[in-house]
Amino acid sequence: MDIEQIKNELTFRTAKSSGSGGQHVNKVETKVELMFDVQQSKGLSETEKALVNEQLKAKINKLGVLLIAVEEERSQLKNKEIAIRRFTQLIKKGIKPPKVRKYKPVVADEKSRLQSKQKQAEKKSFRRKVDLPPTME
Repeated sequence: MDIEQIKNELTFRTAKSSGSGGQHVNKVETKVELMFDVQQSKGLSETEKALVNEQLKAKINKLGVLLIAVEEERSQLKNKEIAIRRFTQLIKKGIKPPKVRKYKPVVADEKSRLQSKQKQAEKKSFRRKVDLPPTME
């Protein structure tokens, strides 16, 4: 992964931001949307693209574009810096292969667990109301 190559492939779009700023909000486009086309990227290998698509599928739209929108600050430049920072964190997280869990329960553990459950069930059964047969007269 070549992070500098990837940063050159980013495209930005600005829009008017909501939130604090008074009349400043109505006339300045401070919201920044960062767009990155995962499939067209030359900075990612094919396996990295597949990993990113799998790990970050919630943030990738139908066209295969990773979209990050930031409107936290009143400055467009600061919002752009935040967007780039988030993007690099996401990409680094996205190309990391998921951990493979290797766990197989031991037979003795399974028996112990079942015995413990049986003992607990027995204990609770003694707490139930007892139905006494009707007395004979």
